[in-house]
Amino acid sequence: MDDLRLKARIERALMVAVKYGGIDGDHHKSWVIDRMIRELTGCPTIQEEGIDVHGKKYTYSTLGESEEYKELVRKVCEGKDGPMTYSWKVGIPPITP
Repeated sequence: MDDLRLKARIERALMVAVKYGGIDGDHHKSWVIDRMIRELTGCPTIQEEGIDVHGKKYTYSTLGESEEYKELVRKVCEGKDGPMTYSWKVGIPPITP
């Protein structure tokens, strides 16, 4: 990986930490950590669909999973009791104005 791409990944991960790291709640902190890891491991931006409280569909951008991300999570979860000894929490994104 070239230095420019690595620098861009680091900058995006730091932006997530600065923008969302101070929001209270363990579930939000888990999301911040997961999102930073996704940025650092080069996860692709993907389009997802959701349904709002009124039943209307909408589309939003999020980060998918790169092979590097999947491998890191696999290694983190592996332990003496097998591949799922530990869990990986994706968390819940905070609602921001």
